[in-house]
Amino acid sequence: MSNDLYKIIAKTLSISESDVSDESGPETIESWDSFNGLVLVDELENHFNVKFTISEIIDVKNVADIKRHLKNHNVDLNG
Repeated sequence: MSNDLYKIIAKTLSISESDVSDESGPETIESWDSFNGLVLVDELENHFNVKFTISEIIDVKNVADIKRHLKNHNVDLNG
């Protein structure tokens, strides 16, 4: 599932999957602007069948934060 996460991020932000890491975020990926950030939220919510709160969305600074929030929604990223 972690691989799915990286694929979704790469596709949504029009970058190579190899450019995605836990440290990746709006500060390191030029295409991760406010609009694409919202598109990414929508893609993640649909794929993983979760609903992020506004505070979770605002809290995201990098991919590691996304993983943490997905785990808080009982998403198993290892399987």
